[in-house]
Amino acid sequence: MTFLQPFLLWGLPLVLVPVIIHLINRLRHKPQPWAAMMFLLQATRASTSHAKLRQWLVLLFRTLAVLALVLFIARPLAGGWLGWTLSPAPDVIIIVLDRSASMESRLAGQTVTKREQAVKLLAEAAREFQDKSHLVLLDSATRIPQQLANAKSLLEPTLTGPTDTAADLPTLLQLAHNWLVENRAGAAELWLASDLQRSNWLPDDERWKAVTAQLGKLPQGIRVRLLAFDDDREPNTSATLAEVFRRARPDGAELNLALDLARNAPTGSSPARFPLALTLNGVKSQTELDMDGAALRWRHKVDLGAAKGLGWGALELPADANARDNAAYFVFGSDSALRATVVSDQPALIRNAQLAALSPATRQPAEVLAPAAFAERTGSDATLLVWHAPLPDAAGEKRLRGFIEEGGAVLFLPPGRATGKFLGFGWGEVERQALLGEPSDARRSAAFKVAKWEQQEGPLAKTDEGLSLPLADLDITRRQPITGETTALASFADGSPLLTRRALGKGQFFFCATVPHDDWSTLGDGPVLVPMLQRLLQTGARRLNQETMVACGELSALDRAKQWTSADGSIGKSILLNAGVYRAGERLLAVNRPSAEDDRSLLEPAAAKKLLGPLPLQLLQERTVRSDALQGEIWRLFLIGMLAFLFLEAWLVLPNKKPATADPFDVPAVRSRDLVDVA
Repeated sequence: MTFLQPFLLWGLPLVLVPVIIHLINRLRHKPQPWAAMMFLLQATRASTSHAKLRQWLVLLFRTLAVLALVLFIARPLAGGWLGWTLSPAPDVIIIVLDRSASMESRLAGQTVTKREQAVKLLAEAAREFQDKSHLVLLDSATRIPQQLANAKSLLEPTLTGPTDTAADLPTLLQLAHNWLVENRAGAAELWLASDLQRSNWLPDDERWKAVTAQLGKLPQGIRVRLLAFDDDREPNTSATLAEVFRRARPDGAELNLALDLARNAPTGSSPARFPLALTLNGVKSQTELDMDGAALRWRHKVDLGAAKGLGWGALELPADANARDNAAYFVFGSDSALRATVVSDQPALIRNAQLAALSPATRQPAEVLAPAAFAERTGSDATLLVWHAPLPDAAGEKRLRGFIEEGGAVLFLPPGRATGKFLGFGWGEVERQALLGEPSDARRSAAFKVAKWEQQEGPLAKTDEGLSLPLADLDITRRQPITGETTALASFADGSPLLTRRALGKGQFFFCATVPHDDWSTLGDGPVLVPMLQRLLQTGARRLNQETMVACGELSALDRAKQWTSADGSIGKSILLNAGVYRAGERLLAVNRPSAEDDRSLLEPAAAKKLLGPLPLQLLQERTVRSDALQGEIWRLFLIGMLAFLFLEAWLVLPNKKPATADPFDVPAVRSRDLVDVA
């Protein structure tokens, strides 16, 4: 049992007040022996023993009444049937269910998933209210409030089954508020079940303050019961498609795939070896993967020969703690035309980058534009933008942001002066380690050196042959520090970042602290610059897949109106709820779980309580399979108990009724308190 006002339990010593008063009263009336009354004491011994018993009962009930009073004002909570049945039945109970892909993780040491356990507990609790309250289901997948006939309806797979979507908690609470207002509901409760995944709760979203304030102002009063499944201890490996593009070859074509693997195994775990299944146009094959860390980017090339036209495929891991993050689906068509555009106000300094970013299909160098010319262009088919100019103004930032969110990649190179900001990132003052006129040997010895870089994935990863890029051999004599909090992919010996990365929407943008020109560094020599820019071209290829790939739950209104069937013939799959490859006429569409679902970071329960602000909240952190876990207030039980104890105490202290006539030979019964007064 827990309490909503636990500080009031400091009043528990008050239960000693009746005992203290009783002892003081005993000390005030000390008995004295009196020979003339001894025969009366002998005659009334039996009556006195009954009087003492009554006194002890009076003292007990007074003590229990004070105890019940203290517990009553502390607002106790109890679990299971006791807590729920003793709580008043609200007019409406809105059950807000998180059906995101992360809720399909198994509970630690159990065979049931978080969603399954949540549905079970909610159905059992709602059964006690189905005849008294209106039950409304609001799930994260459909976002449509549905009134339930009874609690058993919660067990219907069509209403609460698994999905590959993401959740948006601020939106769900806003929808709940709108339903309460539109239906003029009375007293209401929100039963919220979630795994507290940060990407679903969006703790930095400004909508939280507005929606909690709106709910708190409702005249009927709103209470929230949060069932939190914040245990993520089961070992699990997830697969996310990073790149897919088709490349022409002299003898046909090849399909280039990149798969990001992540696992949450404990630190120091032994290397893992597991099979990876590849399905290509319905034909399955299998390969073995070795993973000795927490993350791995696996690259694979498939010979397509002379095959043309659309194709589809899937990459699948064996079953583990979460079956919803084991597969990645893709669609490929004609050869992907990877192109780069260089935006610079100093084209001579950026010549090396222009050549290194040549198109693999056309073998043509990247297009170079002045910032003004780029601003006038209405569209772009590029997958990579190399920005070597002052950071853009508000209009230019909006355009670049849209490019990145569509899946493109942007590399910012230092302009040589500190100007403006881009989404909170910018440039510091230029730092020089050597003068241009010094001999090359002196410049090399004084240069900034790269100390560490990310070799498992990203633009600086090892080659397919397992060779590291020679970043340690770079001589950097000028650099412009990068400002802003971001992820460093490469750092100098003094800890300052050389290359940083930030994800935005479906794409990414990068900041590099030096320029590939002899006046700045030896980066322009090629061994590092060429593979880095070619990989960034591939990273931005996601922008070309807008018509063939979509996140589950984000289908456009136009596509929702079409009739989609599963490409692999699976029955019962919905393009709105389930990942897979779907076909509508001649069009193929790959649907994958949203990238936000790969973020395993969880929100602390205290932070979740803070987000819900002024709303009365009861929190349960569910870590085991229990049917009696949900809690309810039981202060009414203690209020009734206190009144009962006071009633019994009053009845016991009532004086005895005297008989109408007295027998002269009968010895009157002497009450104990009379003996005390006589004494």
